[in-house]
Parts: sequence; structure tokens; C-alpha cells
Amino acid sequence: MNLPNCPKCNSEYTYQDGELLICPECAHEWSENDQHEEEGLVVKDANGNLLADGDTVSVIKDLKVKGSSSTLKIGTKVKNIRLVEGDHNIDCKIDGFGAMKLKSEFVKKI
Repeated sequence: MNLPNCPKCNSEYTYQDGELLICPECAHEWSENDQHEEEGLVVKDANGNLLADGDTVSVIKDLKVKGSSSTLKIGTKVKNIRLVEGDHNIDCKIDGFGAMKLKSEFVKKI
């Protein structure tokens, strides 16, 4: 059998137990359906470039911050983004603003 490597630790020693795949090195359990769903998260920036966790992006227009009178200015760099499901699909921390969610259509990859 040709089983996929573990998605957490990339171990090649995975084995199958019923419908689950199990990694003996890190004890991660998953099904092949889970793996395809994780790969299904595709997030693109305003220019159509694919984004990934850990990327650095910049804001392409001034954005009003809900619950605050301040504005996130054009050109603000956002480092180490994390992609999530939902309408606002980028989780990040911005210096001077704190934790925030952004829409990928308002950023470009640097």
C-alpha cells in the first residue's frame, strides 16, 4: 500500500486503522477526506496571487477599523498572516492595532 505521509510531521510510517490514517511518531489521526478538505482552502490576494500561512502582505486601500476611530492606512505591512475559513479569511496582528481579521481582497502579497 502507498499511504500518504503524515500532514503534521511528514512521517512516512503512517498506517491505516479502519477509515483512519495514523502516524506512530506524533500520534496524529486523520482520514483521507480530512486531508483533501485541508488542501481545499485557497485564498488569493487582490492581484490573484495565492496566499499561505506566514506570508507578508500589504494593505492596498485605507480601511476603517470597526469599534475604533482609527484607520488602517494604505501600504501598511502585515507580517506572518494566518489563513482561516470565512468572510474575513486572514487572521493577523498589526503593530499599533492588535489582533485583527482582514479580507484577502484588500491586501497584496509582498
